[in-house]
Formats: sequence, C-alpha cells, structure tokens
Amino acid sequence: MEKDIFVEKQGERKGRLTLVLALATLISAFGSSFQYGYNVAVVNSPAPDMQKFYTSVYESRNATVTDNVLTLLWSLTVSMYPMGGFFGSLMVAPLVNNFGRKGTLLFNNIFSIVPAIMMGISEVVGSFEIIIVARFLVGICAGLSSNVVPMYLGELAPKNLRGAVGIVPQLFITVGILVAQVFGIRSILGNAEGWPIMLALTGIPAVLELFILPFFPESPRYMLIQKGDEKNARKALQRLRGWQDVDEELQEMRLEEQSEQAEGQLSVFTLFTLRSLRWQLVSIIIMNMGQQLSGVNAIYYYADSIFSSAGVKDNDVQYVTVGTGSVNVLMTLAAVFIVETSGRKLLLLIGFGICCAACVILTVALSLQDTLQWMPYVSIACIIIYVIGHAIGPSPIPTVVTNEIFRQSSRPAAFMVAGSVHWLSNFIVGLVFPFLEKGLGAYSFIIFAFICLATFIYIWVVIPETKNTTFLEISKLFAARNKVEIVVEAEEQKMKENFVLKHTLCLTNSLPLKTMSDCLQTL
Repeated sequence: MEKDIFVEKQGERKGRLTLVLALATLISAFGSSFQYGYNVAVVNSPAPDMQKFYTSVYESRNATVTDNVLTLLWSLTVSMYPMGGFFGSLMVAPLVNNFGRKGTLLFNNIFSIVPAIMMGISEVVGSFEIIIVARFLVGICAGLSSNVVPMYLGELAPKNLRGAVGIVPQLFITVGILVAQVFGIRSILGNAEGWPIMLALTGIPAVLELFILPFFPESPRYMLIQKGDEKNARKALQRLRGWQDVDEELQEMRLEEQSEQAEGQLSVFTLFTLRSLRWQLVSIIIMNMGQQLSGVNAIYYYADSIFSSAGVKDNDVQYVTVGTGSVNVLMTLAAVFIVETSGRKLLLLIGFGICCAACVILTVALSLQDTLQWMPYVSIACIIIYVIGHAIGPSPIPTVVTNEIFRQSSRPAAFMVAGSVHWLSNFIVGLVFPFLEKGLGAYSFIIFAFICLATFIYIWVVIPETKNTTFLEISKLFAARNKVEIVVEAEEQKMKENFVLKHTLCLTNSLPLKTMSDCLQTL
C-alpha cells in the first residue's frame, strides 16, 4: 500500500519555476541571447549615417565610392555578423564539452566586450574596417550563445517546463531587437553622433553576465553524465528544484547515460554516420534552414528600406519598425505561455503557414501598390502578420526541438550542426537580399513563401510532438522512423523496480521526505 501511495505521489510531482531556475534563465538569456537580437537590428536605423561615414573614410583615401562598392561594403557589414555566428556555432561542441554550458557562456563574453569597444572607437580612429571585423567577432558571440543558452536552460529545466524555459532565449532575442529599434530612433541614438554609442552598448549585458552568472549552478546533466560528478549534480538539482529528494530525476539521467554509454561523446562526423540519429539530424537541418531562409532576418536587417518600398513615409518608418518589434516581443511572450499546452509541432505548423500566406499576399500587394492607393497598408499589414507567425513558431521552437530530440552524448554536436546551418542561412539572406530586392523587386518575397511551404510540409510529415516527454522517450519516437531499436526497456524496468524498492524501505522506516535522499544513498 505504501509503495502504491509513493508511486502515485511521485507521479504527480511536477517541476516548478523556482527562484534559482528563474534567475539563471533571466541572467543567461539577458547576458547572451539579448545581444543576438540587439546586433541583428542595431545597424538598421543608423544605416544612412554609417554609410556616410563609410563614404567619407573611403574618399579620404583618394578613392571614389560607387553605388556598387558602397552596397558591397554595407552588405559585408551586415553579413559579417551571421558569418561570425557560423564560426561561433562550429566552436559549440568543443567548448561545451570541455568548459561546460555555464563555463562556455562566461568565456563567450570576451566576444562581446572586445568588439563593443572596437565599434565604440571606430569613428574616432576613422576606420570602417574595424566595424566589419567587430561585427564578425560579436557574431561569434551570438553563434555560441544562440546554441549554448537553449542547451543550458533545457538541461536545467524540469520536463514539464522545458518548452517554456526554452523559449525565453528567443524572447530576449526579440527584446534585443526591439531595444535596438528604440535606440535607433533618430532623436535618441540613430543619428550621426549617436551610432557609435549605440553599437558599443552591446557590451553592457556581457559585463553583467560575467559578474552574476558564476553564482548559479552548472547543468546537472553535464556534471553527472559527462563529468561523473554525482555529488555536485545532486546539489545543483536540489537548488534548481527547491526540494531535497531529486533521486527520481537522477535515476532518469543515469538511465540515459547507460543507454548511450557505448556511443561516447559524439563528434559531428559520427553524428552524420549514425542511423539511429538520421531523421533527427535531417529535421534540425530542415527546421533551421526554413527558419532563416523564410526571410525573417531580411526584415530585421533591412526593415527601413522594406517599409519605404511598401509606401511608408520616411519620418514614419522608424516608428513602424519599432511597432513591428513590439508585436514580435508580445507574440514570443505568448508562445512562452502556450507552448506546453499547444505543443511544439502545432506552433511550428501555424507559424510557417502564416508566414507562407503573408509572403504570397505581400508579393501581390507590393506589385500592385503603384496602381492602388490602399495597397501600401496591405503591405504593412502583411509584414506585421508575418512577424506574428514567425514569433509564435519558426523563431523560438527549433532550438527547443533540437534540445529535446538529441540526448546528452549527441546534443553538443547536434547544436553545432543546427547552429552552423542557422547562421550560414542567415549569412546568405543578409548578403544576398539587397541584390535580390534590386533584381526581383516586389517578387523577392515569393521565394520565401516557397521555402515556408516546403518546411511546413516536412514538419507535418516527419516531426513528432515532444512536449512533456523525457529525452529517452523522444529517442524511442524516432526509432521506428530510423528503423532501429533502442534496447533499454529491460534495464529501465530493473532500475525502476530497484528505485521503488529503496523508497519503500525508506518509507517503511517512517523517514521524513527531506531525509529520503540520505536514506537512498545508504542503501
């Protein structure tokens, strides 16, 4: 009877958002993810003044700036950021395996503070090259943080909060975009005098994270599975969960470790050769390509020029851009609260569906706006609807799914692949879109519509729902599609029976719950 009561009690226990978990989430997301979003949008509003600076520096060297040269220099300034993100993604696996998740985030701050100083002094030293190099370095910071923060938080959070906590980094990315758009208003910092300060502000979150994050725990899964440090893993879990009895969660980690002991820590090359991870790997590649090649960063990198082409008056463009950023934040915030009830797959399908429809209608509106006076309003509405669709699914969910469909041994390599695809696709959009817009004009967005549709179909057919399931259970969901077997059931049953037996013995001795952990360790 006591055994049944205990099992029922354990089955009802759900993880909660403790103060330690909440603060660790906020600090890591603000210190790292915020910078990603901030640097996506920071060069949009001050672009005309920065281009004037580029022109003056170029001409001071007794050379003439043509429109094509200036377009190329500006495209490099924009696209060096995602190129740095690509190289940052390549560094994920070796850094997180050697320094840990938290340690990597602390180390990563060097790639924010140094370029912040470089961009802040660029006008004083009279060099636009220093801005391009700094954009590459801060891109490395973004490439690391965009992969490591979701990995870190996904391993800190209990399974019933993993989706919501996993979206917080994306929420801070949207907040970073909005803050950059607000600072970019011409009466604030988006002017000839303020843009160096605006670029340099990216270092402030990094400094705060550098001083505060050391007081919070490292990933318990990393400490137990990769470092074999059960003592500190237990302490970290107890701080994160707010209770002493964390043996059930530790047991799940041990089972995961045992089921993949033969694999060891997987490299990217090994990841591509394993049949058991084939469809997981294809899925993260498709989702990240779809996320970036759907055109979202074309809107943020070149928002002012897109709104101008949509018929917005020059004085109003900056405010429309800020309004779009505000919608982005609100919809991502909504996704935090609905992801655990609606699920990951549904949000992805809704998001890509909305983006596809918005791109088609936007193409029609842009092509007809010279003939119909009210078409510019349709264009603006389409962009806002597109942002809404992307914010609730394609933007936040792929990193959550990547974190969930790979286990501890393959997760770092998987994030390395996902991040590389993410940033390489981002780089292509940032570099090519100005030329695409000049060449195709109103029809440039129809390409994004086809990409959204293709991604929608893939998710519908292949991606399973992963909410409120353990990492091991998700592996079993993919096993049938990969045509492999994960033989852990017998060992899992044995460990569960042993676990229940030990708790029964402790309960028989009428021990209080707070000493349950000590009792289990003595058996």
